[in-house]
Amino acid sequence: MTETAPERQFAVQRIYTKDLSYESPNAPDIFRGEWKPKHELNINTKINQLDANIYEVILSVTVSAQVEEKTAFIVEVQQAGIFSISGFPEQELAPMLGAYCPTLLFPYAREVITDLVVKGSFPQLVLQHVNFDALFAQHHMQQAKESPETDGVKPVQH
Repeated sequence: MTETAPERQFAVQRIYTKDLSYESPNAPDIFRGEWKPKHELNINTKINQLDANIYEVILSVTVSAQVEEKTAFIVEVQQAGIFSISGFPEQELAPMLGAYCPTLLFPYAREVITDLVVKGSFPQLVLQHVNFDALFAQHHMQQAKESPETDGVKPVQH
């Protein structure tokens, strides 16, 4: 008798903006100078298991712009999704939650950020694509270095 692997299923149940914040602490003075901003981008993900095979993935994106020593704006967005994932082995589940799902969420977060920046009367800000596969691999390698295990296998924590 041969064993069959469970059927793999992946479904997006919902994508939503969980939290957002916009501030322009130096307006209106910031509009009077020359616009040569320095941008900073910070990205983080959080995974919550809601039920068997149901996960919430939260992508947090923070973008700030400074002109000289003054903050022009700070935008923080938590873009979230609820995903149904079943039939995948544990070693494939972690990259799906840590890389694939954030890749799906990022365009939504980028759109929210762009809209808020424009509504704040700043020039359009278009965030470049982020390679979440590379970020996930880099994070995994860093975790392995920080706590090496004898068998080379490290469990993934969400």
